[in-house]
Amino acid sequence: MVLTLTRDRLKSLAFWWLIFLLPLLPLAWLVDRALALDLGADPAQAIVQFTGIWTLRLLFITLAVTPLRRLFRWSWLQRYRRMMGLYTLFYAVLHLLAFATFIVGWRTDLLLRELSERPYIVVGSLALLLLIPLGVTSTRNWQRRLGPRWAKLHRLVYPIALLAMLHFIWQIRSSFQEQLIYGLILAWLLGYRLWKRLHKRKTARRQVA
Repeated sequence: MVLTLTRDRLKSLAFWWLIFLLPLLPLAWLVDRALALDLGADPAQAIVQFTGIWTLRLLFITLAVTPLRRLFRWSWLQRYRRMMGLYTLFYAVLHLLAFATFIVGWRTDLLLRELSERPYIVVGSLALLLLIPLGVTSTRNWQRRLGPRWAKLHRLVYPIALLAMLHFIWQIRSSFQEQLIYGLILAWLLGYRLWKRLHKRKTARRQVA
C-alpha cells in the first residue's frame, strides 16, 4: 500500500515538473537561436515579437483551463492554471524588457515618442499593468485574505485578454490571417464563459419560477 502511494506520488511529481518545464522550452529555443546568431535580419524585433506571441499563447492556455476542465472533466487541469497564469506574466515582463532594451534602449525620449506614435504600445502596457496584481494575488493566502473580492479581481483577465488581442491586431502589416486565428480562439474562450453564465441564470430563473 505504501509502495503504491509512493509510486503515485512520484508520478504526480514527475508530471508536475513536466508541465512546469514545458513553458520554458520557447525561451530555451530563443536563447539558443540568439547565441547561434540565427534570429534573422532584425534580431531585436524577432525577440520582441517572440516573447509577445508566447505571452498571448500562455494567456490563452490559462483561459482554456476552465472550459477544458468542464467539457472533458479534466479536473487535474485546475492544478496548473495558476502556474500558466504566472508564466503569462513572466513572458509579458520579458516582452517589455526586450522592447525597452532592444527597441528604445531605455531612453525616455524614445519611449515617449513610441507611446505617442504607436498606440498599441499603450494598450499592451495597460494589459501588463492589469496583469501584475493578478500575479501578486495568485496565492492561496491572498485568496483567503481577499475572500469574494479575489474572484472579482481575477475577472480582470478577460479585459486583459481583449487588450492583449487588440495590441496584437494593431500591429498588422499585411496579412491578418494569424490575428484572425487568435481572434477566433479568444472568441471561443470568452464566448463559452458567457454562454455558461447566461445558461446558469436561465436555469436559476426556472427554479425560482
